[in-house]
Amino acid sequence: VQLQASGGGLAQAEGSLRLSCTASAAGFGSSTVGWFRQAPGKERELVGTVYSRGGSKYADSVKGRFTVSRDNAKKTVDLQMNSLKTEDTAMYYCYLKTQWHKEYWGQGTLVTVSS
Repeated sequence: VQLQASGGGLAQAEGSLRLSCTASAAGFGSSTVGWFRQAPGKERELVGTVYSRGGSKYADSVKGRFTVSRDNAKKTVDLQMNSLKTEDTAMYYCYLKTQWHKEYWGQGTLVTVSS
């Protein structure tokens, strides 16, 4: 399984960015997919996840600003980030967890938010 992320870059505070991740995985539709992030000097943390049967979960810090969406036909998981804050600066990783609980990670894409 390979996960290829794209869309990171530099954004202004209060601006928006959209990240996309494409998976080469059979059984994508039955997998949990989402995004984590890791800021310098901090541990990796969950940003948001979408379950195979619907439903989602978000970190409190991004609720109402970020949205994770999936397209099972295209095997993609996107992260729409609005109202960006400087503290959103981090390396963002897409991930996939299969129905057998095996996890896969993308290579990471850097998001930098300037004030």
